[in-house]
Amino acid sequence: MNERERQAQEFERRRPRMRAVAYRMLGSLSEADDAVQEAWLRYNRANTDEVESLDAWLTTVVGRVALNMLRARKSRREDSFDLRLPEPIVDRADGTDPEHEALVADSVGLAMLVVLDTLPPPERLAFVLHDMFAVPFADIAPIVDRTPEAARQLASRGRRRVQGERVVPDADLDEQREVVEAFLAAAHDGDFDRLLAILDPDVVLRADMGDVPERVPRVVRGAEAVAGRALIYRRLDLEMHPVLVNGAAGILVTRQGRPFSLSSITVRGGRIVTMEFLADPERLERMDLLALADR
Repeated sequence: MNERERQAQEFERRRPRMRAVAYRMLGSLSEADDAVQEAWLRYNRANTDEVESLDAWLTTVVGRVALNMLRARKSRREDSFDLRLPEPIVDRADGTDPEHEALVADSVGLAMLVVLDTLPPPERLAFVLHDMFAVPFADIAPIVDRTPEAARQLASRGRRRVQGERVVPDADLDEQREVVEAFLAAAHDGDFDRLLAILDPDVVLRADMGDVPERVPRVVRGAEAVAGRALIYRRLDLEMHPVLVNGAAGILVTRQGRPFSLSSITVRGGRIVTMEFLADPERLERMDLLALADR
């Protein structure tokens, strides 16, 4: 094996970890892959003979690349009331694809990524690298151009923000599914009171509708409002298919054989606390969702 082959082999062994870092930073699989590719180019150009831990070195490299990409994205983003959800990772209801396991570990659901997207880029980096990948603050500090103590404070602010939201679902996937099935049954029957019993009083529904009239709300709060939304959609001719979205219970909805929406649901304490609702036709069309429908 020559040196280039050895380098490629060492890099490939670490690719899943780097892709997981970049996905948590960027909320996009395609952008995560771009970040990993840039990390590979930097690895090829660098002299790593004296690097003590290649794992740590590559993790910080891909973190730095993702941070730069995130900053560039935010600088381009215009003020808008539109809500764009992170890219979901969807699997069949019977289990997570092994290729996705590192990406959805640590309960990194859409609700978590939505909250991470509200953090300033340095806070997001410090929290992701330290709390999710155990990178020391001494290694994070140069990336964000701060002292280690300041990097610690960035991570702490990010942690408080994440902990203040209910983004980590109950661990038991079967119990999650039971709650989701009960929600679907109540919606199908038009039972408003049963819906209220299943929804947390402070439930939040976030909807990425794509290009739709502004009168359609992107964020709906409270059990009564969310239950009312569910009753509206029961009037349509829809088929429900259980799936896993970022490792948690979700629903793929089809209409006349085409994807209509994809919902990620966070269940805590036996009730639904958040619903992330992707109904952008263009985004749904680009995803291979029909293959995942439970037939």
